[in-house]
Amino acid sequence: MSRIAARFTSLKARERTALIPFVTAGDPHPGATVPVMHAMVQAGADLIELGVPFSDPMADGPVIQRASERALAAGMTFAGVLEIVEEFRTRDDETPVVLMGYLNPLEAAGYSRAAGRAAAAGVDGFLTVDLPAEEAGELVREVRAHGIDPVFLVAPTSSDERIARICGEASGFVYYVSLKGVTGAATLDTDEVAERLARIRRVTDLPVGVGFGIHDGASAARIARVSDAVVVGSAVVSRVEANAATPDALPRILAAFIGELRGAMDAATS
Repeated sequence: MSRIAARFTSLKARERTALIPFVTAGDPHPGATVPVMHAMVQAGADLIELGVPFSDPMADGPVIQRASERALAAGMTFAGVLEIVEEFRTRDDETPVVLMGYLNPLEAAGYSRAAGRAAAAGVDGFLTVDLPAEEAGELVREVRAHGIDPVFLVAPTSSDERIARICGEASGFVYYVSLKGVTGAATLDTDEVAERLARIRRVTDLPVGVGFGIHDGASAARIARVSDAVVVGSAVVSRVEANAATPDALPRILAAFIGELRGAMDAATS
């Protein structure tokens, strides 16, 4: 059983919704990321989404775009992201880590080589934003061969047929994008999200996480009632940006925010 599957099995037994924060690897500098990851886990994060910085992050809004720019300017590379995961694993061998990013770095490294190096570093999942399920067969084969879960996005506009196709390629969990547009958008309709999750669950037994538009404890609590996981990205990264000049303070600041989200989610689902 993969780390991701084991974590969701444990959470389900405790009737707890997963909290999955996103941070960009190497933002604001490479040495800041591992302490932030540990702090978020200690504060209640169940999985970590680690962004692979990319020069053209087309699915991301301005907050995460700027995070990629800062990380790239600080010298972050795909190899550097894997070094961060390796360092994280020296203290934490249980928390799943999913790399979220774009196809180009994987193509540049070669699918087999990228998957092998990622597995050796302790990566548990790949979420490749710009790779449609219809074209993902080669990458899916390679990552699964190395024990890594391919995680896919389902959009609000996805047809039932396409949802079934996406879920057929995925493992670990499925990520439902709750809003049209880019990360960091503001309006979230919980009833609509619940209806879409019901459609997804008709074709898969995989856990379904929800991201985009979750920015505080109240919105996290609403989504926690209907989903298996709450993914929070821009709200975390905006706090990194606001405190980039004092990176030593980031673990404390982000732990406080994750604790707020965790408390709100647990109160809503207890």
